[in-house]
Amino acid sequence: MSEINNFEGKKGFYITTPIYYVNDVPHIGHAYTTIACDALSRWHRMRGDDTRFLTGTDEHGQKVQQAADARGITPIELCDEVVMNFRKLWEVLNISNDDFIRTTEDRHTEVVQHFFKTLIESGDIYKGTYEGLYCVPCETYVPDAQIGDEKICPDCKRALTRMAEESYFFRLSKYQTALIEHYEANPDAIMPKARYNEVMSFIRGGLQDLSVSRTTLKWGIPVPGDERHTVYVWMDALINYISALGYPKSKDKWETHWPNARHMVGKDIIRFHAVIWPAVLMAMKLSPPVRVFAHGWWTVMGDKMSKSKGNVVDPFEMVEIYGADVFRYFLLREVPFGGDGDFSEFGMVNRVNSELANDNGNLLHRTLQMIEKYRDSKLPPDSVLDRARDIDTSLRSLAESTLLVMDAQMEDFSLDGALKTIWALIRAGNKYIDETLPWKLGRDDPDDRLDVVLRTLWEMLRLLSMLLYPFIPEAAERMRVQLGLGDLSKERFPDWKWGKQDGPITVKKGDILFPRIDASKWKEKYDARMKARLEALKTDASTPSATYDMEHKPQIKIDDFKKLEIRVARIEKAETIEKANKLYKLSLDLGFEKRVIVSSIREFFTPEQLAGKKILVICNLEPAKFRGIESCGMLLAAEADDGSGEILSLATVDDDFPVGALIH
Repeated sequence: MSEINNFEGKKGFYITTPIYYVNDVPHIGHAYTTIACDALSRWHRMRGDDTRFLTGTDEHGQKVQQAADARGITPIELCDEVVMNFRKLWEVLNISNDDFIRTTEDRHTEVVQHFFKTLIESGDIYKGTYEGLYCVPCETYVPDAQIGDEKICPDCKRALTRMAEESYFFRLSKYQTALIEHYEANPDAIMPKARYNEVMSFIRGGLQDLSVSRTTLKWGIPVPGDERHTVYVWMDALINYISALGYPKSKDKWETHWPNARHMVGKDIIRFHAVIWPAVLMAMKLSPPVRVFAHGWWTVMGDKMSKSKGNVVDPFEMVEIYGADVFRYFLLREVPFGGDGDFSEFGMVNRVNSELANDNGNLLHRTLQMIEKYRDSKLPPDSVLDRARDIDTSLRSLAESTLLVMDAQMEDFSLDGALKTIWALIRAGNKYIDETLPWKLGRDDPDDRLDVVLRTLWEMLRLLSMLLYPFIPEAAERMRVQLGLGDLSKERFPDWKWGKQDGPITVKKGDILFPRIDASKWKEKYDARMKARLEALKTDASTPSATYDMEHKPQIKIDDFKKLEIRVARIEKAETIEKANKLYKLSLDLGFEKRVIVSSIREFFTPEQLAGKKILVICNLEPAKFRGIESCGMLLAAEADDGSGEILSLATVDDDFPVGALIH
């Protein structure tokens, strides 16, 4: 086998999370993205690469302004408060970021205005007038081609508002061909493959110039030379990835790291990062990112997370109960990285007991216990490896190939795959113990065969601590101490060689690495926690649990309201509509007649949940066709966002209230 330090030469690696919006507290999605970036950055540092890891917060825009207004504080006061939640969580999760950027910092504002001024001068940004449907939560205009009959945002599924305003535009359409050519030449620039196909389809469908300023919003960065306009929040936010490198002043810094830029994002914001951002960079004569990787979303035990359901996963709580390493391990191991995942504390407990405790912890403990018992905690010298047999060299070969296989997997961002590869080595180590029977050798070993076995196991565990460090750094450091070694963070894979540790070593068997969790006791505590959480939801009516659309409609007169015919209707049946993932065909009983309406509530209710409900319906709305079905009316519902996604509640009446009754 070739020497393990024959990696390709030292290279650059710059990884970024999206900057997180400060209108809410950090949740599992924020934690997931950041933990993944942390694992990748730790791996590349140990690889010897010139590594930089950036995260931060997005602090401008209408949602921040609204959230601050609702609390009676200034936007910057809100930002200063919320940003500390993110900083604290990264500390709790052992995140090793090199920088943390806020879009309210001067270093960022200067670069955003530099971008804007440069693009105006080149003609890639021009002034015009924009009129169209605008999504307030997403803070973006939605092109007509993306709007269906429902007139809702294709991303967040909320109602759109028609707006018209003077605006600066970025010539996105100019870069359509260049983007297609770039991605055809670099198919790994967008991962996973499904996201690549999505983006390419979107680009080939035609790009329109993008509105990149607002006159209706003041909480943002002023457009240079025209302070009536503020820079569009997404244009502002995307530039953070290079403003944090000191562009354009700190030339050595950004020229070193920018050619190696990789962005980790959630799949809901892939188009901003893989369409708009690369086009802006091309206009600035800068290279697009090496890769944009979009991971999936998390549900909880098969259900969408919602504060009203009491199933929101709080990363702080998970770390307090299980520890940062367990939480990190579960998130990165549970699902193929890039796909959607389902979070279950029961599943996390199972992985603790079966993998972290039984497999990894047991291998370490058994080995150290035997070195302590049979060799007085003194590790046999590496010279004993000269007497290695086939079974010993086989484990060594697997260990060395594990490092090389994992290097390729980490390059592809296959984090779950890398952990599976590690566990194949761990299980091989436990099998090696069962086959070599060191406890038997300890009783009768005239050839000192036990020395070879113990040294072989120790060498494998030394490498294992390095392989685990990117994923569960605290446990890996503890392994390192118990193995009798020094600071793990200073270790580098190219320097690692089997059997080449200098000097005598004394192992220090300590506490169990991952104690098993008693399932019955855990279940009692879990049930008590869930019960307390649900009780708190029932009783804490004074605390707002959701954010909602703060935009007020124009005032109307009483005669305008009297024009609405709102009646009680009973849903007889809810049917899905072919090729319409959001729509139901609802058959209604109004007492005096039967009627059909089409409604975009499918993601919130099952047909069984709707059948028999008595709802409020506007009956004198002009009929409209959706997917070929005529809809005669519209139901009423309350909409909000609980911090984990949109929630919806139908306007209903008591079960014994007569259908057909008029609301006035």
